Amino acid sequence: MNKFIAMGRLTKDPEVRYSQGATPTAVANFSIAVDRRFKREGEPDADFFNCTAFGKQGEFVEKYLKKGIKVVVCGRVQNETYTNKEGQKVTQTKVMVEEIEFAESKNAGEQKTEQKPMTGNDGFMSIPDGIAEELPFN
Repeated sequence: MNKFIAMGRLTKDPEVRYSQGATPTAVANFSIAVDRRFKREGEPDADFFNCTAFGKQGEFVEKYLKKGIKVVVCGRVQNETYTNKEGQKVTQTKVMVEEIEFAESKNAGEQKTEQKPMTGNDGFMSIPDGIAEELPFN
């Protein structure tokens, strides 16, 4: 079984190109940073995964994703081997995306920084006047 599932943030805007032919297919390349659950001193706090999405998934990436957006990626891991400019054989691991979904609301990042606490000194949230009529449990 070859199944990859991870939640992380895009490290930069995706690069999207279209294949040649009668029916061009979107090919989206992007990378995600996935925070490590346990962090040790002197080690990285996150792992980075290169991802590729094709077709409708690639179009989704092109239309909706940009740097910093948090997503859940499901797919399979695939090794690609090539020879670099120095003539050395290089193996690169990629995630071939089968499913991708948002992991937070569109403006979650902006709202976190703009929200002001609505609690008073007693720790309770203040309810605006006149809202009682709108509450379903009144």
